[in-house]
Amino acid sequence: MKANIGLIGLAVMGQNLALNMNDHGFKVAVYNRTTSTVDEFLTGPAKNTQIIGTHSLEELIDNLESPRIVMLMVKAGEVVDQYIDKLTPLLSADDIIVDGGNSLFTDTARRMLSLQQQNILYIGAGVSGGEQGARHGPSIMPGGNKAAWPIVKTIFQSISAQVNGEPCCEWVGDNGAGHYVKMVHNGIEYGDMQLIGEAYQLMSDGLGLGANEMHSIFAAWNQGPLNSYLIEITAAILAYKDEDGQLLLKKILDTAGQKGTGKWAGINALDLGIPLTLIGESVFARCLSAQKEERVKAASVLPKRALRFIGDKKAMINAIGDALYAAKIISYAQGFRLMREASKEYGLSLNYGDIALMWRGGCIIRSLFLNDIKQAYDANPDLENLLFADFFAKTMKQADEGWRKAVILGIELSIPTPALSSALAYYDGYRSEKLPANLLQAQRDYFGAHTYERTDQPRGRFFHTDWTGHGGKTASTSYTV
Repeated sequence: MKANIGLIGLAVMGQNLALNMNDHGFKVAVYNRTTSTVDEFLTGPAKNTQIIGTHSLEELIDNLESPRIVMLMVKAGEVVDQYIDKLTPLLSADDIIVDGGNSLFTDTARRMLSLQQQNILYIGAGVSGGEQGARHGPSIMPGGNKAAWPIVKTIFQSISAQVNGEPCCEWVGDNGAGHYVKMVHNGIEYGDMQLIGEAYQLMSDGLGLGANEMHSIFAAWNQGPLNSYLIEITAAILAYKDEDGQLLLKKILDTAGQKGTGKWAGINALDLGIPLTLIGESVFARCLSAQKEERVKAASVLPKRALRFIGDKKAMINAIGDALYAAKIISYAQGFRLMREASKEYGLSLNYGDIALMWRGGCIIRSLFLNDIKQAYDANPDLENLLFADFFAKTMKQADEGWRKAVILGIELSIPTPALSSALAYYDGYRSEKLPANLLQAQRDYFGAHTYERTDQPRGRFFHTDWTGHGGKTASTSYTV
C-alpha cells in the first residue's frame, strides 16, 4: 500500500511529525538529502513503524498515493525553492506541496501563484510547538491554495493538538496567510519571553528573591490568569539543578539568539504603519543581549547607583504580576491589530477567533486567555482592537496601578524593562484623545512644507503656512502611514 503523505527533511521537527502521523494511522514516506539519516531514522526512532524510507525524490514520489502530498520540513529560503524546482517535474496536476518551515509569507504567496500556473496546489503551514509539539500535537496554521485543504485536512487536524475536542488546526486564509499568522505568533512569542524575563529580573535583582521563591511565584501565577506554557516552563527552569546541585540558570550566558521571525514581524508592522512596539522592543532586547562584551565594558564605565528596594515585597510581587498580565494583553492586541491590517492589505481573509483557537494548544504561546480572545471575536468579528472588548478593558483598568509601580521600580533601580514600559507607553498613547503630533506636523510643515490638517476644517483638507515669510506657498508631497 502506498503512503498517504511524503515528508522531506528529517531534522528534529521532521522526524517527530513523521512519528506523530504514523501514530495516528497515516502511512508516511520520508526522504532526507543525507540518505544515511533516513536509514538511521528507520533503525532508530521509526523502528517497528509503517514509515517508508526512500533514498531519492523519485522513489519518494513513486511511493505516494494520488493526489500526492509532499511536506517540506527544511530550512526556509533558497532550500525551499530548490526542492520545489526538483519536485515539480515529478508531480502531476492537483498534487500538493506543503511547506511546514518558517518561511517568509511573501515567499509563500509567490510560490503558491507560481505553482498554481502549473496546476500544482501549494500550502504554507506554520507549525508551532517545538519537538514535543511535533511529536505529540502541534498547532498547525495552513494557508495558501484552498483547493488543497480538503485533501490534507484529515491528516493535519488528526496530528494537531486537541483542546476540548477541537483541533488546533484550521484553514487560516489565502496566499501566504498561514506563514503570516505563524510570523505574528512568533513575534508574540518574542514578546511573552521578554516580558517574563523582565519580571524575573525585577524580582531577582530588584527584590532580591532567590530561585526557590521565584519558582513558587511563577508556579502560583500559572494557576491563575497568567496560565501559559511559557510561565509553566519558567517555573520548571527556576527549579532545575545542574549535575553539581547548583541552579543551572545561573550558569547560562545572558546572550539570546533569534532566527528572524520576530524581526520580520517588526519590519512588516513598519511597512503597514501599525505600532508593534512591544515585539519590536523584544527583538532589540535580544540584539542588545548579544553585545555582551560591550555591556561588560559599559558596566564599569557607566556604573549604576547602588540602590535597593525598601517596601512591601509581597505587594510589589503582585504589582509585577499585574504588569506582566497587562503587557501580555498589549502584545496580543498589537499582534491581532497587525493581522487585521494585513488581512486587508494582502487579501488574507483571516478569521481571528479561529486563530485564537489554534493557539490554545500545541504552540509555544498557548495560554488560558486565548479563550477570552476567541470570545471577544465571536462577539464582534470586526473588533478594531482587543482593548475595546469588555473583558480586556476591565482587566487593563484593574492592572493599571500595579503595572505603573513595576515600571517605576525598574526605573528607580536601573533595571531595564523595555517591553513592560513600551507596552505601557502604547497603552497610554492609544487611549489619548490628543497627542503632540500637532506640534510634529507644524515642525514638518515649517522645515519641509509637508502641510497639516486643521481642527476647524474637515478631515482630508491640507494646509501650508509660510512660517518665516520667506518660504512661499508651495507645499511638499506628504507620506501618511
